[in-house]
Amino acid sequence: MKDQTLKYWFLFSGDQLLLENKENTYTIPCCVSAPAGISAGPSFLCCGMWDGIPCMTGTFSVTEEMPPSYEAMGLRAGFDLLPTRQHRLAGRAYQLCHWDRHSQYCPQCGKATQIVEEHMKRCTACAYEIYPAITPAVLVLVEKEDGILLVHAHNFKGTFYSLVAGFLEVGESLEECVAREVKEETGLSIHDIRYFGSQSWPYPSGVMIGFTAKYTCGDITLQTEELSSGRFYTIDELPELPGKISLARQMIDHWIETRQTEHR
Repeated sequence: MKDQTLKYWFLFSGDQLLLENKENTYTIPCCVSAPAGISAGPSFLCCGMWDGIPCMTGTFSVTEEMPPSYEAMGLRAGFDLLPTRQHRLAGRAYQLCHWDRHSQYCPQCGKATQIVEEHMKRCTACAYEIYPAITPAVLVLVEKEDGILLVHAHNFKGTFYSLVAGFLEVGESLEECVAREVKEETGLSIHDIRYFGSQSWPYPSGVMIGFTAKYTCGDITLQTEELSSGRFYTIDELPELPGKISLARQMIDHWIETRQTEHR
């Protein structure tokens, strides 16, 4: 008997998410089967539940029959248009799609894999198991007197400034990663490293882990292969900041609010 259960469909074409525009309000398509008028991929993964309704994810292709009410949009752009819960589920869905695309074959013997549990694949030949991988990266808000360290990286898509960031390396703790990244990228030594918070970062499969720290010593010497500029900024001279979607912005906003509270 054909499944008649309503489902939310988190479908992607590359990094573009399929959205439905209902009276100028964007939402995730909700219907029994994949939305009509698109060319959906051959298989789907469950990516969670939303208000008791299953959420499915997979791929799609744009066709001439795609209704005008559907629109493909980048996941980051969707942050300002979708409810927070929908956007978080969309991020989870994108990570699962990325994992599915990159785990079709066993890394140990090269044979085909198959899904045997919700988010686990097993090689059909050697039984090697594959799970979605997450890449950890740190963010560091460094304080010096009444300013914070902000940098502009070459890979930023815009003119904004943000926090020093970098990926965790094999064999090091998060705190060691924080100190190393600041030293490598700016030449500064820091102390009083404290955890701030974390954020799933599905571009395509990361987690951002935020820390605060205090300046100890050193002069700024930028790693020019990574950074184009950077210095300490006071609250009255802040440059353009990253978008509200990012943990970096949340950390900067928290610092601004704390500073303003202290000076009231």
